[in-house]
Amino acid sequence: MSKTAWLFAGQGAQVVGMGQDLAEQFPTARALFDRDNAALGYDLAGICFRGSEPELTKTENAQPGIYLVSWVAFQLLKEQVPTLKFEATAGLSLGETAALAAAGVVDFEEGLKLVRWRGRFMQEACEVTQGGMAAIIGLDEDPTREVCAQAGVEIANLNCPGQIVVSGELEKVKQACELARSGGAKKAVLLPVAGAYHSKLMTSAQPKLRAALAAAPMQAPTVIVISNVTARPHGNVTEIQSLLVEQLTAPVRWEESMRFLLAEGFTRFIELGPGKALSGFMKRIDRTAHMFNVADVPSLQETVKALRA
Repeated sequence: MSKTAWLFAGQGAQVVGMGQDLAEQFPTARALFDRDNAALGYDLAGICFRGSEPELTKTENAQPGIYLVSWVAFQLLKEQVPTLKFEATAGLSLGETAALAAAGVVDFEEGLKLVRWRGRFMQEACEVTQGGMAAIIGLDEDPTREVCAQAGVEIANLNCPGQIVVSGELEKVKQACELARSGGAKKAVLLPVAGAYHSKLMTSAQPKLRAALAAAPMQAPTVIVISNVTARPHGNVTEIQSLLVEQLTAPVRWEESMRFLLAEGFTRFIELGPGKALSGFMKRIDRTAHMFNVADVPSLQETVKALRA
């Protein structure tokens, strides 16, 4: 029997208009957007639907916005295919909080508040540092680590074969791009982000997030939830809290996480939230995996049709 894992989108997937057609067509989605606005005390739905791109891209808006749209997709798919079972969840960076919520570790509102605080703390860290990130395409991990050592930056994401993201002080990231290109990388592209996520420049956000997590009601997960830090299943609540704090400065081991699930017999993966980045990564990790995604009404309809078949 096929084992199913839900995958939740990470930062960078945000796009103005995300979730709007779902809210317009499905009462469940509209109710979740309304609950979100009430929980946060401001119109995040309006920013997702009609906000300016710079406003949505702010870490403190992008993170809860992506969490919200991902959760809406999750709930609608469960509503449309009530017999669908899942045995694991995983999320890219901020998506890990949605993955934990889907596994019952926190409820929807608590996860939303945590992501909101996480985004704010990271935005504050960005504002007191001059950080940046870059995607290195077509260079293996070992030579990329050599580039990082030479430039004084860190690996932030190990996404899939041939795509690694580096992070650190902006001028050093630019130097890393030059070194990567001269070392044989096909591309080395600066990313449009506010700062150096998953690097030591996020250290100032860690004690603030630790305090927020300590105050949040949590329980053990009901299914496997993969940690970005370890690429292995989360354990008890104390371990979950510790790893979520560590995640701010540690690399996201996404490829290794997916290979762990594949080795455990997972063959069906459903990406939830804006964009299709995780589906793209899986194509480069294992083309035999069955990938679906839910980001809007057309992709929901297509996925529901395929799963019912």
